[in-house]
Amino acid sequence: MYSLPAISNIAQTIQLAIAPVFLLAGVGAFLNVLTGRLSRVVDRARWLEERHAVAEGEERRRLVTELRRLDRRMTLSSISIWLCVACAIAVCVLVALLFITQLVNLPYRVAVAASFVIAMALLIAGLIAFLLEIRIARKSFRIREELLIQDYEEAARPNGAPHI
Repeated sequence: MYSLPAISNIAQTIQLAIAPVFLLAGVGAFLNVLTGRLSRVVDRARWLEERHAVAEGEERRRLVTELRRLDRRMTLSSISIWLCVACAIAVCVLVALLFITQLVNLPYRVAVAASFVIAMALLIAGLIAFLLEIRIARKSFRIREELLIQDYEEAARPNGAPHI
């Protein structure tokens, strides 16, 4: 006859499942950040595409360069999103395995451990893709030094001497 696990065993399983659920919440928040960044990149690319149609010469070349960078950023963001979604799925599998192994009393410890390792590997890969996307974003936007100086004359005065 099949017997159900004791309440204490189920409670212990729920306690074990809490950590992966917190991980799942963190991955969900990270996915929100990633989709927000991707949305902003797409909006910028659409705006540049409209300007590209009427641009000529040097302006057109600058727009093409920026569109190429945005395309690369969209690719990296999409890869990062895909990897983090796969991580979330692996965490869900992990939680399900924790409960299945407890309820059916099966020795799937290796499967549980493998699910956790896979989830972490996917999260690491997603974070690396995100880091690469941020690096491209940072390289593509630099504020020109002359815009950071309030007044060229003020910058040339020694020790901030007042202007007379």
